[in-house]
Amino acid sequence: MSQVLERNAAAETKLEEPVIERHAPDGPRLAAIKGDRPLRILLPSYRSNPTTGGQGVYMRHIAKALVELGHQIDVISGPPYPELDPRVRLIKLPSLDLYANPHPIKSIRPWMFASPIDLFEWWSHATGGFSEPYTFGERMARYVRGTLNDYDVCHDNQTLCWGLLKMRDMGMPVVGTIHHPITMDRRIDIDHAKTFKLKLLKKRWYSFLNMQIKVARQLDPLIVVSESTRRDVVREFGVDASKTRLVLHGIDHLQFRPMPEVKRRDDLIVACASADVPLKGLIYLIRAYAMLLKTRPNLKLKVIGRLREGNTSDELRALGIMDKVEFVGGITDDDITRIYNEATIAVSPSVYEGFGFPCGEAMSCGTPVIATNGGSLPEVVGDAGIVVQHSNPPALAQAIGAMLDDPEMRARYGQAGRERILAKFKWERAARECVDVYRQTIADADNRLERARA
Repeated sequence: MSQVLERNAAAETKLEEPVIERHAPDGPRLAAIKGDRPLRILLPSYRSNPTTGGQGVYMRHIAKALVELGHQIDVISGPPYPELDPRVRLIKLPSLDLYANPHPIKSIRPWMFASPIDLFEWWSHATGGFSEPYTFGERMARYVRGTLNDYDVCHDNQTLCWGLLKMRDMGMPVVGTIHHPITMDRRIDIDHAKTFKLKLLKKRWYSFLNMQIKVARQLDPLIVVSESTRRDVVREFGVDASKTRLVLHGIDHLQFRPMPEVKRRDDLIVACASADVPLKGLIYLIRAYAMLLKTRPNLKLKVIGRLREGNTSDELRALGIMDKVEFVGGITDDDITRIYNEATIAVSPSVYEGFGFPCGEAMSCGTPVIATNGGSLPEVVGDAGIVVQHSNPPALAQAIGAMLDDPEMRARYGQAGRERILAKFKWERAARECVDVYRQTIADADNRLERARA
């Protein structure tokens, strides 16, 4: 309860100035690679806690990997704040954090009228919009005006806000990142809305996308995290493909690892998916599971995530298997690692993924995986698992059944998955490739400045 009250405090009193959280003093830095000096890097992210999704996971790991290469890293974030390595500095940029307020509409206060940013954030939320990327960017641009010379480059974590263009125009080199275009989420979310009113509300919530599309077209370069994302960003956002740079994500191979002491079961399917996000495709796995139960009544399905009232709970009731599917939420990475090591098979049923951390984490644990062809999942799985058509319960059921019946197949894919993660998806590789993009961006910015002076 104390954590909830702490997050709500910004909505009860006037927002404070940005807070710089200084962790333990830096230890000895690694020698700069090939004699290049360490960079001073600003990493913005409007909400960065790992529990908020893949962008929070990315922020935690890319910041750690960069600091381990010897660079100076400042993360600037709105709440909920990230979990960071002690060597990374956190700049807390408070927002109204209205999603953490039990009565957001009633939270308006007289002092908000003196701040156009605060007032807009409240008004947008009260009318069904999502303004956090915009308001975070405005607060960040205001903060950076006094610290512009503290950084060599800014690497945005899919905020894609007007504030980034303001910072670039001040003279700061800016690198963007797009994990996947949110137009995909919008389309699937609206298609799954049950009523016309709900469809209109969802359209209103996604109105921030107009800003993100326009900003993405003006940023150069843009890091994309898969070839699938590159294709979709070019198609959905109208971005020039020549501005994109491919840097695959990493997987925490030290955390998500095989645990020989944990006995792997032969009757347990595991999925890590949000039950209330249609994009994640859990409903299709549930339908496949219901098919499998007809001939495998003892088969178990465990979902890492919370079940809320909505399409998924309605589907479970309609199929009569509400008591057969176990949902586990609020657990640690250690708990997730153990669950993957117990699982017979891990399934990633997503309709679309920009990358697919859960799939990679299961592979890193040596768990055989079945994934869909939604978005970038085939790029993560490669030939180290089975890939089926997304949104297709019979295809999922057939693949799961075949793997359940073949222990040798499971062992082969489990080993291949771990080897693929170690070969292609370490965070150190991702960080080095990001640094290459940073240095080129800084050089390009310097060249433009020299031409302007000439």
